[in-house]
Amino acid sequence: MAATQLKPCLVLLLTFSVLAFASAISRNRIKSLNQIREVNRKGPYIGLITVIATEEDAFFASGSFKPDPKFPFIDLSGRRFRFGVVRGRKVVYVRCGEGMTNAVAATQQMADLFDIKGIIHFGIAGNTNNSMSIGDVTIPNQIAHTGLWEWFNTNGTLDSADVAQLEIGDYNVPKGNGTNLLGHIGYMEEEYYSVAGEPNVAESLLWANISLQWLQLASNLEGMKLEQCVNSSLCLTERPKLVVGLRASTSNIFLDNAAYRDFLFQKFGVSSADMESADKLVKWVSSDSNKRAIRFSRKPRRRQCC
Repeated sequence: MAATQLKPCLVLLLTFSVLAFASAISRNRIKSLNQIREVNRKGPYIGLITVIATEEDAFFASGSFKPDPKFPFIDLSGRRFRFGVVRGRKVVYVRCGEGMTNAVAATQQMADLFDIKGIIHFGIAGNTNNSMSIGDVTIPNQIAHTGLWEWFNTNGTLDSADVAQLEIGDYNVPKGNGTNLLGHIGYMEEEYYSVAGEPNVAESLLWANISLQWLQLASNLEGMKLEQCVNSSLCLTERPKLVVGLRASTSNIFLDNAAYRDFLFQKFGVSSADMESADKLVKWVSSDSNKRAIRFSRKPRRRQCC
């Protein structure tokens, strides 16, 4: 009898707990939506995106970001979107986290929820071009997604439409007959959907283009003097430079391999490699062909490729 009476009590308690939890979520959602409406009244903003905590720390340590006194931030889906100004320009800043999934999710949230007129993605990247050195800054004009593969056995036939092919046997050590059980890889173009295209019909895309207007503005930065020393005891061997107009690559791979770095440079002509840029750019521009985006990359000491 006691057990029979206990069951309705447990069900009732559980029901009340679920309702209370749902109510709390609803109140938080309403609060966030009201805050979003308030901050958008002050827009439009320039969106700023970094990837890892090191980049974020350096950005805040520069002192260039001044938080909005009324709405310094809004927390959404585990990310903190911060509002403020940089040199008089209204900005929304977020750290997205590593990898393409995080890059797309953060860019999607920023594009959908806030009044954004353009996105600047800045941070560190691996070097694939021997003419670039640690500390150099590159602003690419095109970015390719080089992580979309067809991977075949040694007897498999690659598609002639592949934009590039990698024969793994070519890298055998010592060199033999060029056969390797890892076979070979074909690089494919992306399927790209945009508001400018026909609904439900994908276009083929290899190179995503940085906004021409912003590239022209960025070209004015070439020749600017960059700091060579962090302090009196830590300096680069030569003064870093800023270069506009090179190509970049993105894939869900952290690259620290000299042979693959050289392959990317030879086959795609890219000078840097990262894990997020192409996805931010494609997601942002696909929602509006008039939207603008740009990517600043610095060749880091810690993550210098190969």
